[in-house]
Amino acid sequence: MRLPPFSNLFRTFNFSHFARVRPSIHQPSLRNPTALKSMPLIPFISSFFGSSSSPQQKMSYPDERSPDEWRAVLTKEQFRILREKGTEPAGSGKYDKFFSQSGVYTCAGCNTPLYKANHKFKSGCGWPAYFDSIPGAVTRHVDNSWGMSRTEICCANCGGHLGHVFKGEGYPTPTDERHCVNSVSLNFSPEDKPVQDGAKESKA
Repeated sequence: MRLPPFSNLFRTFNFSHFARVRPSIHQPSLRNPTALKSMPLIPFISSFFGSSSSPQQKMSYPDERSPDEWRAVLTKEQFRILREKGTEPAGSGKYDKFFSQSGVYTCAGCNTPLYKANHKFKSGCGWPAYFDSIPGAVTRHVDNSWGMSRTEICCANCGGHLGHVFKGEGYPTPTDERHCVNSVSLNFSPEDKPVQDGAKESKA
């Protein structure tokens, strides 16, 4: 039998080999959907640690001070949370497990009364929780940061960031609301000796 020339065999083998193993030029694009799908997890997780809305949202409040004036009277952590809308780590606040039978929680920035002691309840969320506030003391604003809609709460006198309010979680409280507030945003003014950790809070 007569065989074809060696050069023809080489060309046949060479081209068929590369046809089988050469990757498609479209294959690298398959990596992109995986990367894109994983990216939204980052802002979703971060959404639990503060608000990215503009500080004070350019709203007007009775107590108007410049950033430098606030820095002069607040600690660095108070300024970060009250004026820059930060959040303290869960379980780290001094008022998380603090309860008193009477007294008032005030704004750490301007000392405005915000919550009564009997507004506070045990939620187990890691931050002080209140089912209501003193009338007119707290303002609410829509916070659409991080791709979700929440309700931010601020001191009505100075605009200091307190936290967020959540509704319909099923807590056995008169309002079915949870004001989730940073301890750093608050001070407490007792009317009698406070009861620590686990004492039954007074009913509204």
